[in-house]
Amino acid sequence: MSIKEDHNRFKDIVKGKVKEDFKKYVTQGEMIGKRENDFVKIPLPHIEIPNFRYGPKQQGGVGQGQGQPGEGVGEPGDGQGQAGENPGEHLLEVELSMDELADILGEKLELPRIEPKGNKNIEMEKTRYSGMAPVGPEGLRNFKSSYKKALKRYVSSGIYNPEDPVIVPIRRDFQYRSFKKVTKPMAKAVVIYMMDVSGSMGDEQKEIVRLESFWINTWLKKHYKGLETRFIIHDAAAKEVDEDTFFRTSESGGTLISSAYKLCQQIIETDYPVNEWNIYPFHFSDGDNWSGEDTRLCTKLLKEFFLPKTNVFCYGQVESKYGSGQFLKDLQKEFGTDERIICSQIESRDKILDSIKDFLGKGK
Repeated sequence: MSIKEDHNRFKDIVKGKVKEDFKKYVTQGEMIGKRENDFVKIPLPHIEIPNFRYGPKQQGGVGQGQGQPGEGVGEPGDGQGQAGENPGEHLLEVELSMDELADILGEKLELPRIEPKGNKNIEMEKTRYSGMAPVGPEGLRNFKSSYKKALKRYVSSGIYNPEDPVIVPIRRDFQYRSFKKVTKPMAKAVVIYMMDVSGSMGDEQKEIVRLESFWINTWLKKHYKGLETRFIIHDAAAKEVDEDTFFRTSESGGTLISSAYKLCQQIIETDYPVNEWNIYPFHFSDGDNWSGEDTRLCTKLLKEFFLPKTNVFCYGQVESKYGSGQFLKDLQKEFGTDERIICSQIESRDKILDSIKDFLGKGK
């Protein structure tokens, strides 16, 4: 079995382990803090690491260096602490791409493929180099791999001469870069996150939003070549911020949800023409709006601007012991079963997966 096959088999084991413990990774966010470009490092315990064994324990072996027969190889150290009775746990960090995480999310939640709306549903065929092959066009012959293959043949057959290290590859040594054609969506998309940061939205509520937004982005990136994200925070007033500020800001005072919706509308009208972009506004709040009048203004904005011009408008209500939760009830009463707006109640971290399914399960 080749090293490549072993590696692929190990990746399958890793993905199976992530899928098995998927809820833990979603609710605890173990991998979100370990992002590097398009990859995520995942700490995986309980996977035995392959190792060489050189014979039965407590038996001698061949050593190197200075020493006399019968001489001890070392004295016990004087470390501190009690000896443990349980075996140590291997903690292995492995990398998975965002595409692989999206596949796991899609399989776990049975999410449908998103079909970009309108005339933006354009796909482009690209060439992806995927390894080496013994045949191929001369323009793709890889010198380094071909040389290494020839060197192995020389060494294994005993004809390699270190004094005259001339290596002449023959036809069977040649290695060519292999490739496959992949189709990638060209459509552009923007996700605009809005969050209530008034005093009733505490650290736990913001952490739920952080975890959920990571997985929402992971799924959407699989379907769009270019995914942009924008962030709006609001209490009685709204402002655009960067991602770090979005999840760390705490304010006090009243809540005017319409302030965020107005700013979101302004951003869309300025930067994202609706005939060129797939637009996903997400609003997270504990549902405690300042007044019924402001809620009526929000529903007016939704009817006249957001629902006709965006792929889908998503509202997630994070439960807080200080919030009334009334805004969710008002939206459900006003819009009923209108599929252009999706409402989800997120009572705790354990409900994050259900909420993601609510938002993304219709493939819009």
